Amino acid sequence: MVKIAPSLLASDFSKLGEEIKELDRLKVDFIHIDVMDGVFVPNISFGVPVIKSIRKLTDIPFDVHLMITEPSRFIEDFVTAGADIITIHYEADKHIDRTINYIKSFGIKAGVALNPGTPVSVLNDLVSEIDMVLIMSVNPGFGGQKYIKYVSDKLKQVKELSVNKNKELLIQVDGGIVKENIGEVVACGANVIVAGSSVFEKGEIEKNIGLLKAGI
Repeated sequence: MVKIAPSLLASDFSKLGEEIKELDRLKVDFIHIDVMDGVFVPNISFGVPVIKSIRKLTDIPFDVHLMITEPSRFIEDFVTAGADIITIHYEADKHIDRTINYIKSFGIKAGVALNPGTPVSVLNDLVSEIDMVLIMSVNPGFGGQKYIKYVSDKLKQVKELSVNKNKELLIQVDGGIVKENIGEVVACGANVIVAGSSVFEKGEIEKNIGLLKAGI
C-alpha cells in the first residue's frame, strides 16, 4: 500500500496547528518534517521546539528529515521531541553507519536520504541496517520545485536493491510530486510519497490528498 506523507514545509505556518489537526482527522500515514540548518542546505526551518510543541496535536508518526551537518549531535533531541522516523543524508555524515545504529538504539526507525546526484550504489552496504531510503527528486532546501526526471531510474534501482537484499524497505520520494506524476513514481518502486505544495495548495487538504490518491 502506498503511503502519503504531507510535508509541513508547504503548510500555512500561520495555521500550522489547524492544518496538523486536519491531517490527523484525515488519518494520513506520516507527517513529514524537514529540518534544515542553513549549512547543508541554503535554508533554515523547523527545529526541536516546534516538533515538541506540535507532537501533542496528533499521534500520526512524525517522519523527520534531517538536512543538517553532523546529524548525530541532535538525534536524541529529536527522539525526545517525538520523532518516529529519523532520516539522515548520506552526504552529511562522515560516520553514517554509526549514526544509523544510534538512531535505532532509541527504538525508532532509521532512514538514509540521497540527493539527486548521489548514486544508489552507496547504499549497498547500508541497506540491511535501515528501514527507509529517501530519494530526493529535487535539490533539497526549498519547496515547490519540479520533479527531476532521472530520479525515476534511481527509484527502480532502490527497488531492485531491496529485492536483491531480501530487505523490505520504505522507499520514499520527495520533491515535485503532483497528481500527474505520482503514478509514475509508484510504478518505479516508491511506496511513500512526500507531498508538500500538492497537499496544502489553497488550503484544500482533503481534496488535494484525494487527487493524489486517485493518480496512483
